Amino acid sequence: MTKNLRQKKLVFFILILALIVPYSVQILNVLHYPSQIDITRGGSQRLDVLFPFTLEILENKKVLELSNKHEEKIRIKNSYHFKPSENGIAKVAINFLGFLPIKHVNVNVIDDIYLTPGGEALGVKLNTKGVLVVGMSEIENVNGEKSNPAADAGIKVGDSVTKINGKKIKDANQVIDILNNAKNEKLNITIERDSKEMVKEVTPIKSKQDNSYRLGIWVRDKTAGIGTLTFYDEKSKKFGALGHSITDVDTGTLMSIENGEIMEAEISSIEQGKKGTPGEIRGMFFENNKVLGKITSNTSFGIYGAMYKNLSDKKRLPIALQNEVQIGKAHILTTIENSKVEKYEVEILKKENQLNPETKSMVIKVTDKRLLNKTGGIVRGMSGSPIIQNGKIIGAVTHVFVNDPTKGYGLYIEWMMKEAGIPFKSNNLANNK
Repeated sequence: MTKNLRQKKLVFFILILALIVPYSVQILNVLHYPSQIDITRGGSQRLDVLFPFTLEILENKKVLELSNKHEEKIRIKNSYHFKPSENGIAKVAINFLGFLPIKHVNVNVIDDIYLTPGGEALGVKLNTKGVLVVGMSEIENVNGEKSNPAADAGIKVGDSVTKINGKKIKDANQVIDILNNAKNEKLNITIERDSKEMVKEVTPIKSKQDNSYRLGIWVRDKTAGIGTLTFYDEKSKKFGALGHSITDVDTGTLMSIENGEIMEAEISSIEQGKKGTPGEIRGMFFENNKVLGKITSNTSFGIYGAMYKNLSDKKRLPIALQNEVQIGKAHILTTIENSKVEKYEVEILKKENQLNPETKSMVIKVTDKRLLNKTGGIVRGMSGSPIIQNGKIIGAVTHVFVNDPTKGYGLYIEWMMKEAGIPFKSNNLANNK
């Protein structure tokens, strides 16, 4: 009896493996789905799953209506539509063969979130965390011998020097002073690389050129430029801008920042974009310009921080999550002259279904003749310009297509909100306990 039972269990186990192994890649894809999906009360959400996976609402069915137009038929891909009924969190299961749960997803139904759209030109000033290594060079010592002590110790372009002998580094001049005071003593150089901290032991070399002590590195401690404000949140006083990271011009490395500021800027000139040559909005701002806010983070999805006050009395607009974004007409808000924010027509050509934050959410095309005549399309400095569709903020302009400046990429506003730390909360969480 026991032997037969074991044989049955073994056969059952082999059958399950035979079913699962061919779909292992699909199962891994399902496991990478986010643990929570947010939907506004006025929106909807579609989730596509491949056969033999199905969806089922496990908890709080009153929060959502779940439909599959082709549920009577066996299809390779099934599209399930969630339609919110009330605020709350519904627990949804993605099942294998209709009975084996592979992944649980919380669908969070929230009220509309309102933000003040931007479009204003900003002066952006960043101070790096420590100093950024932007170049390496050999040093000829007083005996005529050439070497690079920093490179020999394992320091690379793109590293941030944050401490020397345990002392926090603030700028390039401080590094020069420490080297000349230490002379040829060994130094413990703390660097940050890919968010990891490590310590390198380096001995400076006295340069034959000017008798000063050097490590063999070129460093930068600050950067500045022009960008566009995307949004301001009156409740949290937070802002988002640019829609992409600020990287070092020489290394292409995302700049790790210590602090920074955004300021009022004035547009001085425009270089039109042409095929193969991105255009640029040039602007000016000065140290005594009005400081608008403090930058606290520089990420792949833009710069974020605290704004001291709203720039204007513009009407707040609701945001649209990606499921509400439609192929078709929209407009952007941006500033290209006279410090005046204006509306320009664009078209959404393509949108991506992104379950997790990614930088290239949609493809847009400038259709407004005024903007095409003035800039040729999307140019540097317009990054961060909010994209509006059907009275809602759907995202921000991020990059231009080099070979076609009339086109570019946009980023979904929900990814920017999450980077800013603006939460998506349900007003009915108590009902889910």
